[in-house]
Amino acid sequence: MPGAAIPNLSPALSTFNLQLSTTMKYLLIIFDGMADEPIAELDGKTPMQVVKKPYMDELATHGIVGVVNTTPEGMQPGSDITNMAILGYDPRKYYTGRAPLEAASLEIPLESSDVAFRTNLVTSDGEIMIDSSAGHVSTEEARELIEHIDQKLGTAKIKFYPGVSYRHIMVWRDGSDNVNFTAPYKFHGKPIKDYLPEGDGAEKLVQMVYDSLEILDNHPINRRRRDEGHNPANMIWFWGHGRQPEIPSFFSKFGKTGAVVAAVDLIRGIGRMVGLKLIDVPGATGYIDTNYLGKGQYTLSALDDHDFVWVHVEAPDEAGHEGSLDKKIAAIEDCDKKVLGTILNGMKGRGDFRILLLPDHPTPIASQIHTAVPVPFILYDSSVEEKNTLPFDERAVEESKLRITEGHRLIERLFQ
Repeated sequence: MPGAAIPNLSPALSTFNLQLSTTMKYLLIIFDGMADEPIAELDGKTPMQVVKKPYMDELATHGIVGVVNTTPEGMQPGSDITNMAILGYDPRKYYTGRAPLEAASLEIPLESSDVAFRTNLVTSDGEIMIDSSAGHVSTEEARELIEHIDQKLGTAKIKFYPGVSYRHIMVWRDGSDNVNFTAPYKFHGKPIKDYLPEGDGAEKLVQMVYDSLEILDNHPINRRRRDEGHNPANMIWFWGHGRQPEIPSFFSKFGKTGAVVAAVDLIRGIGRMVGLKLIDVPGATGYIDTNYLGKGQYTLSALDDHDFVWVHVEAPDEAGHEGSLDKKIAAIEDCDKKVLGTILNGMKGRGDFRILLLPDHPTPIASQIHTAVPVPFILYDSSVEEKNTLPFDERAVEESKLRITEGHRLIERLFQ
């Protein structure tokens, strides 16, 4: 919103305070990877500090700004672990791996003896990890490539399932989960041989990785992608494996009916596992070109039928992984105006509501990987007039006196 005046939401929020409603509505809004580190190009500030985010700032002014540790000690700051925690499920108790969560989104049946593996389509020359997202290959292109891989590499015990863009699943019946992987986004520009799988069954997995290059490199889709100046999706990479977890329903824990508005299979999978209704938004891509406005609109529709809606936007995280400052700033501003702004304006006259809004973890532009640093959050209640002066950005990590050390306890404050 370059040059636009910051809207004064106070009258609207005051109107909210006067509404009488028998049913409070609850929103959990996660702008994935939005937090960052000071950047020299921004004179030592972060993207959250310099972007135009009037709706977030206004909520912060009339709400509470605190700090939460979303990554349990000893665990990795992946979106799987952090989002599970923010939703109220202790990852130390329920987390078994990323892939089973994504498999749930795709409704892939898993037996107790099955191991699911997250399978990225990546770009490689056979030696270097060039691009862990294969130039954000389209879902349509990726589906054809993964189906081709399944025809060539699938067996009676190994099956490949297409997902969204570069994110897919392989299931190995009677496979071993005693194997170690490195997520491909963690070693961009580095030799693949230094990060190959290790452990039980690793030899088979490594062979499939290199075989996939032979199968995909000259595929017509990749020839066309090269001609158009895009990175080819010419290799698969396994990581994030695990078995089916046992996890209680959201309603049994919190007594609320709920839905989830998200594009990526990870978030949708967590939602499906705990009994939230999955809301499909046309044009939601899990990238910076996602349908931000549609996410806000479909959230409002979901609130008509549910007590609680979990809204997740992947775009800031993807921009962080790309190391693109311009894309991250644009993504945060779109999240504020088109997602949060649409929700707030649509809530006028609907009665009281509460919002918990935060990034799940930082994805710094400099490192392009997640970090386990605590993140700021906003807790806003339309029925309570707060006066807060703390900014909603990384400065709150040092300044806020409200500190939640166990991330899975944060959502309890939303429902208090």
